[in-house]
Amino acid sequence: MNPAALRRLRTKAAAALASVVLATAALAGCTTGSGSASGAGSSSSGATAASAVDGDRTAAEVLADNQKTHAEDGDTDTETGDDGSEAVSIELKGDSAEADGKGVDIDGSTVTLTAAGTYRISGALDDGRIVITAPEATVRLVLDGADISSSSGSAIAATEVERLVVVLADGSENTLSDTDSYADDAEADAALHSAGDLTIGGSGALTVRGNGNDAISGKDGLLVEGGTLTVEAADDGIRGKDYLVVSGGTVTVTAGGDGLKSDNGDEEDAGYIAVSGGTVSVTAGGDAVDAATDLVVTGGGLTVEAESSDDTSAHGLKSGVITVLEGGTVDVTASADAVHGDAAVHLAGADVTLSAGDDGVHAEGDLVISAGSLEVTDSHEGLEGKDILVRGGRTTVTSEDDGVNASGSEATSDDQAGGGPGGGPGGGGGESVGDYTAKVTGGTLVLHSQGDGFDSNGTAEITGGTIVVNGPESGGNGALDVNGSFTVSGGTLLASGSAGMVVAPDAESGQGWLSATLDSSVVAGTTLHIVDSDGGIVASYVTSKTIQNVVYSGEGVENGEEYSVYAGGSASGSDTGGLAGSGTLGSAEKIATVTAGEAPEGGGFGGPGGSSREK
Repeated sequence: MNPAALRRLRTKAAAALASVVLATAALAGCTTGSGSASGAGSSSSGATAASAVDGDRTAAEVLADNQKTHAEDGDTDTETGDDGSEAVSIELKGDSAEADGKGVDIDGSTVTLTAAGTYRISGALDDGRIVITAPEATVRLVLDGADISSSSGSAIAATEVERLVVVLADGSENTLSDTDSYADDAEADAALHSAGDLTIGGSGALTVRGNGNDAISGKDGLLVEGGTLTVEAADDGIRGKDYLVVSGGTVTVTAGGDGLKSDNGDEEDAGYIAVSGGTVSVTAGGDAVDAATDLVVTGGGLTVEAESSDDTSAHGLKSGVITVLEGGTVDVTASADAVHGDAAVHLAGADVTLSAGDDGVHAEGDLVISAGSLEVTDSHEGLEGKDILVRGGRTTVTSEDDGVNASGSEATSDDQAGGGPGGGPGGGGGESVGDYTAKVTGGTLVLHSQGDGFDSNGTAEITGGTIVVNGPESGGNGALDVNGSFTVSGGTLLASGSAGMVVAPDAESGQGWLSATLDSSVVAGTTLHIVDSDGGIVASYVTSKTIQNVVYSGEGVENGEEYSVYAGGSASGSDTGGLAGSGTLGSAEKIATVTAGEAPEGGGFGGPGGSSREK
């Protein structure tokens, strides 16, 4: 697909998803039959738009579809004019100011810049402002010990400018503070406001307090290239309408609303946020990082916390189209989803740590893990998406409910009959089979779940990688829960949990598997060994919970052969979620014997046992 077509697809996806939100809100109070039908249609449209976004896209591919930034080499490296001339010096003197050059009009405590050029600003305005009215011009402000406070509006308001560059002079400390309220039609409504592109850099420090609304706002693109930036805002911390790009500096944001924000969802190549360097810390009462379209992290360090006490959206990282975490370190704590994609999410190489009040990672469409490390330390559901693919990386998930859940809101499902012992329609429980997939082709996936461990409301497929499921202790959930077909043709799978709702792979899986339901539960810390008929240890595993069923599939298992489960002995070598590199039987006791490829009798949703499906 060519780039132009991809951009159109991205825009259509964002627009469709936005229309779903509006339609849902409009229908919230409807209880008629027609209203319900409309709601279902909106949900389906949103799901279709989300599924149209390819979650396997790289950061470079995503950024190539967005407009280029306005960055220019040397923008913030110099404190002189572009031609090497000395900057115009402006000295602030409490309730007045003095300037030594052209392009400056001073009226009491209001300093107006009317021409392109470089202006060095120092001193303090107790209640004043810098206004820039220089249409189609580039204005560079060198803040060198400037302290500007305004009770009537923005501290710096570039209401007419092509490009505003703010350079923080080496060793300087600067402060901007605005009014505590703005009129609804205010031309500028942030402590630092630019009607054109805005660039912030240098090696000094800047504190910006947005008392009445946002702290820093750019109506076009906004770049943060350097400096130590401390931001406090009543609403949004830093907002670039077309894009917000952080490539350097140390940025600390405390915001009552969203922390970092780009909100242009109307243009096909705008509304994105990118972090490629620097150190960014955000504490927000809304979404910590909110991109109308794409959110891309390729470097630097990003630490965010989003906490809301009401129904305000408080996701950690949120995108309207796709989130790609490809480099750097990302640490998120959120009362809602830690990472939320209205369409797709791709974890492609970053080192990511997440703690969530809801989902660790949520994607309405594709959720892809291809590289890097992901640790979800706390969540309701760990990974949730319509189509989940793990093909690389190292992932560990801890969840109060499902560890992995391939699901969605659209109602496109068909009843699919199953046939193995203990199984009813749709995988042992009579559940419908939706258009959802959970696939593992590589990497390492370790799940610690109180609900279902590896769950798909559609189909599941394992062709490679290592999957260890430390599943639920309660009988109402299972380590594995797949409504449709479930095949294993490669890799290593070990899933343990309760025996109340056991699901095993399909009988025609390309790789052998076994499912052993024990006569009685074994406690956490028990070493289990799966042993073949010749006495060879196929796998050794140390339980982390009380369990009564174990499902295992690996190279050493052949369907139709007999295997025994032993408890005791020791495990050694590598440890992948309890699955050991090697083990020794010692005085271990045999506690079960099973035939590979045959599920225990009974099962489904009804009592001990399980189901395998013969399609």
